[in-house]
Amino acid sequence: MTVVLFFLLTLATQAWGGGLALILSESGGAYGDFAGTLEETLSGSNWNIVSTTVADAPHTSNTPSDLVVAVGSEALRKALSRTDSPPIIAALLPRQNYERILSEYRRPSRITAIYLDQPAARQAAFMRQLFPDQKRFGLLSSSETRNQLAQYRQAFSNAGLVLDVEDADTDKALLPSLNAVLDRSAALLALPDNTIYRRNNIKAILITAFRHQRPIIGYSSAFVTAGALAALYTTPQQLARQTAELIISNGTNLPPPSGPNLFAVAINPNVAQALGLKIADEAAIRRALLADRESR
Repeated sequence: MTVVLFFLLTLATQAWGGGLALILSESGGAYGDFAGTLEETLSGSNWNIVSTTVADAPHTSNTPSDLVVAVGSEALRKALSRTDSPPIIAALLPRQNYERILSEYRRPSRITAIYLDQPAARQAAFMRQLFPDQKRFGLLSSSETRNQLAQYRQAFSNAGLVLDVEDADTDKALLPSLNAVLDRSAALLALPDNTIYRRNNIKAILITAFRHQRPIIGYSSAFVTAGALAALYTTPQQLARQTAELIISNGTNLPPPSGPNLFAVAINPNVAQALGLKIADEAAIRRALLADRESR
């Protein structure tokens, strides 16, 4: 990967460059990790990066930029409020957040995103690797994620699996829907959905799943630490490298939005032991997923 990036940087040195405004929703944490990796990866290019946070950035930019990288939902809102309307790359946010924020603003002519959401086909392959003897899996959906159901059902069907969906649009419907889908499924796949997986709901969801002796497959390492069996996710550093590759390859000629190319796997061995499950280690599952992708 390092050699490829160096080669791309060498080719792009004369082709692309200019002022790049990097807007972070917050300082430190995942946003700081993203910023550090992006700046390091683009250090040999002709892009001059000026980094600010939402709290520090003025409401409108006094310094026009050739390109903006907005990291997180609040950073995207800040970028869309700029008066100079530069091309924007949004990163480190779920697809539904990106689409909702765009609906609140006049859509700029050049904007793209690298979503946090894993591609549906990769999620289906992940479930198949985790549970090779199971075919039926559950999913809770709300108005935030309902428009993604068709692609998930198709991806699971293509993998020889069945996806059983229950609606959970309200707090009142959450536990009945969760109990129903857990009764019919080998495991629950959680998608990034702020209606369902809010901080004050996570504990109840995990406890209910454990009572059913059903594992939850999350979407972040934090979810696994909290008690999910496993998660397929992309780190801020991985998203930053993909963003840098996009800038190196395309400059301000932005491609359509897409999911992450790179990913990581997290397994909670304590949960696996408590549920009596034998799960391959993280490295083995990741190798299998990469081999599956190469074979397509």
